[in-house]
Amino acid sequence: MLLDEDPAALISQCTSHFKIANDTASLLRISDSLSTLSQFRTQHLQSLQSSLSQLSRTHQTLSANHSHTLSQHNPTNHAAEILRLDTEKFKIAKQASDLEIEGERLQQERERLSGVAQDLEAEGVEGGEREKAESEDATILKLKLYRTLGIDVEADPTTGQYNKAVIRNAAKGDVHVVNIDPKFSRHFYTNYFWRTM
Repeated sequence: MLLDEDPAALISQCTSHFKIANDTASLLRISDSLSTLSQFRTQHLQSLQSSLSQLSRTHQTLSANHSHTLSQHNPTNHAAEILRLDTEKFKIAKQASDLEIEGERLQQERERLSGVAQDLEAEGVEGGEREKAESEDATILKLKLYRTLGIDVEADPTTGQYNKAVIRNAAKGDVHVVNIDPKFSRHFYTNYFWRTM
């Protein structure tokens, strides 16, 4: 019975009953996806290889610089320089401390002598008992005090005003001559004299 019909017609009728259109479309989509994925992976791999090459070149450069720096570095000289700088730093700190202490001592000495001078000025030559010629006696006492400190004051022969001071510093071995100008205050000259002494 089957052989009475044409085999080709039977096969055609049989295959026409199968629905393969969806499967064919799915296979085409899968093929396109595989192709796209393959291209993306190839591009990503090339990008990674390029980055790896660049990092490798950077590493070689840094390694060469590091080797050069290590070859130029001498730990012995570096340690010696650090030790020298530390010694110099402590020496300077000691000198600064000594100068600060000496400055405070001189400041106290100046304040003490300034108080003594004020007391002597207030008492006068004879302890404040004489009233006559008090200004002359106070001037003589001031001159004596200045001479004990190494300061000689000279008066102008025409006006009689004291306008020149000669400051002798025996410790430094020098002499300063100061012309006293009335436009500067006594405080200014007092500080200048102390700094010079």
